[in-house]
Amino acid sequence: MDGNKRWVDGELQHPDRDPKRREFVAEAQDPFGVILSCIDSRVPPELVFDTGLGDLFVMRTGGQVVGPVVVGSVEYGPMTSGTPLVVVLGHQRCGAVKAAYEALKDDKPLPGNLRPIAEALRPARRETVRQQHADPVDAMVRIHTEQTAADLRTDKDLAPLVKQGELAVVSAYFSLDTGRVEVLSGAPSARPEDDGNRAAKNVPRPVTLYSCRP
Repeated sequence: MDGNKRWVDGELQHPDRDPKRREFVAEAQDPFGVILSCIDSRVPPELVFDTGLGDLFVMRTGGQVVGPVVVGSVEYGPMTSGTPLVVVLGHQRCGAVKAAYEALKDDKPLPGNLRPIAEALRPARRETVRQQHADPVDAMVRIHTEQTAADLRTDKDLAPLVKQGELAVVSAYFSLDTGRVEVLSGAPSARPEDDGNRAAKNVPRPVTLYSCRP
């Protein structure tokens, strides 16, 4: 995750953000990753990973919860463009998760359309309670993020790509305090001896979080 390291170290390169890049991607795009993250204003994926125009497909929902439209949006890159990486990104001190945790604990529904968000987070709260964490809200963020990534890996349309090694679905956690992204599960890997076989079969090498451009 070179881009995130630059963010943590304060050595941003701001790649792919000039007029030439804008003109280059105006007719077509080929992002190297899909990011599903929270709406939180402190977690902008393009900055967190120091990327630019045409580098990422980005979806943001409260607590990075998913539904049919969101899953379809996640599927778009891998299924139409061969995008090899999906990252589900949770984060420290998530307000949506905290609100859902308290509402579910106290059995007090959230107002308006916040209720479906809380309901989507119910499985994560159930697992959090079962595991008895000292910081249940932070644990719930991590558990929900991993659960969401696991659900996407077994999605009927994405699962074949995962099985073939053409797609990695990763869960990760962003620290507001340090700016660091921690991989929770699903980090892809390729053995060097596999590269020749994959090349001979014209199969793309799995993209790792640690070698994504820029």
